[in-house]
Amino acid sequence: MQAIILVVHLLLALLLVGVVLLQRSEGGLGGLGGSGPGGGMGGLIGGRTAANLLTRATGVLAGSFFATSIVLAILAGANTGPVSIIQEAPSATQQPAPMQPHQPAVPTGE
Repeated sequence: MQAIILVVHLLLALLLVGVVLLQRSEGGLGGLGGSGPGGGMGGLIGGRTAANLLTRATGVLAGSFFATSIVLAILAGANTGPVSIIQEAPSATQQPAPMQPHQPAVPTGE
C-alpha cells in the first residue's frame, strides 16, 4: 500500500510542477509568459477561463500532494515503534550456548 501511495505522490508532484509552469506570469520578467508571441495560453482558451482552471487545478493538486505527504509520514512512523533499552539488552536465555572445539583428526598413515 505504501508503494502505491508513493507512486501517486510522485505523479501528483509532476502534475503540480506542470500546472504551475503553465500558469501566466503576473510578475516582471519583461513579458516572458504574457499573451504576446510565444507566451501563455492566449490562443488556446480564454485568458480568464484558463487562469481559473489552472488556479483550481493547482489548489486541488497541492491539497492532494499534502494529503499524500501526511499519509506517507504516518505509514513510515507506524513501522517503527519506541524500543526501550531494557528490551534491547540480551538476556541469559537468549544467548546461544558456547560451541565446543572440535578435536583435530589424527592422520592414519595410509
